Amino acid sequence: MPIPPHGGKLVNRMKLNDDFQNMKVQIELDAISLSDLECLAIGAFSPLESFMNQTDYLSVIQHMRLNNGIPWSLPITLPVSYKKAKGLFHVKEAALLYESSLFGKIEIEEIYQADHDLESKLVYGTIDETHPGVKKLRERGNWYVGGRITMVNQPRRIIASHYYLEPEKTRELFTSKDWKKIVAFQTRNPVHRAHEYIQKTALENMDGLFLQPLVGETKQDDIPAAVRIKSYETLLENYYPKDRVILGVFPGSMRYAGPREALFHTLIRKNYGCTHMIIGRDHAGVGNFYGPYDAHKIFGEFQEQEIGITPLFFENSFYCNKCQSMATVKTCPHEESDKLILSGTKVREMLRNQEPIPYHYSRPEVVSILRNYYAD
Repeated sequence: MPIPPHGGKLVNRMKLNDDFQNMKVQIELDAISLSDLECLAIGAFSPLESFMNQTDYLSVIQHMRLNNGIPWSLPITLPVSYKKAKGLFHVKEAALLYESSLFGKIEIEEIYQADHDLESKLVYGTIDETHPGVKKLRERGNWYVGGRITMVNQPRRIIASHYYLEPEKTRELFTSKDWKKIVAFQTRNPVHRAHEYIQKTALENMDGLFLQPLVGETKQDDIPAAVRIKSYETLLENYYPKDRVILGVFPGSMRYAGPREALFHTLIRKNYGCTHMIIGRDHAGVGNFYGPYDAHKIFGEFQEQEIGITPLFFENSFYCNKCQSMATVKTCPHEESDKLILSGTKVREMLRNQEPIPYHYSRPEVVSILRNYYAD
């Protein structure tokens, strides 16, 4: 029996080819709102089926729970400008467009002013606009439109469409493979040896691994999704058991909200049917805005049964010259000088500078793909 979705019911608000083109009132979405629309429609954000009203918005940013008490750590809102908001106050529904193409509609329940200062402080832990999440928040409209959505067209796919596995489909796949214990791994970066180590360590006690990179909007210096997918494909082809791994993509956007986003990503993978979720060092972090293991600590604020999916916490992994293997501080007794630690940020820097990348950091096939990208 598959794990129940968050809130008990898998939402489906996708009605392809319904026509709202003639609706008089229209709202133009940005890239984040478009990906949120899709995630709401396919059930990735279950139990949500709406852009949040003010009550849920305030409850989530202040208490990390929906107004009904269900854990939820990030606000899912539809921002518009003040000028646009004024024209919506007496409107019951509006078409949702992106770059002038129709993607859905919203049944307008409420229009309210955002509290960007409070949202920044509580969700991101800072009001510093050098934080990419805070910066993006400030750039978007400061009025929010709440209401239930319907999606009628899928966004243009930036990679092969067969990787866009909706929660209903992944649940069917896991059942067909008779997987009872499924561990998910979220990434916005290429998979290097440190990631491979923790994935395979987790897989030792699981029936299957669901590798689900995020392919929505990320910050400008992150490696594009198409390049990352190519690196995942070659890695899985050469170094993973083909019958125990599924590669699919998450169409959502990055918030860089650190611990709150770690919880958010975990609840989403529960909706996809995963029973376990890998949470590494500084999950969804950026710069030095979060402590290295804040993403582990946040789960202690909730009861296990109300989260309903098991987080697997991993220390930072590295290659130890004396152990001659990958390890973490839990298994390796040696000095820092014996440990080869390399972050995704450092890998990108080395690639841009055309520096050699040791085999212990990243598989040569992956490095080759990334070098070709940086050479273009």
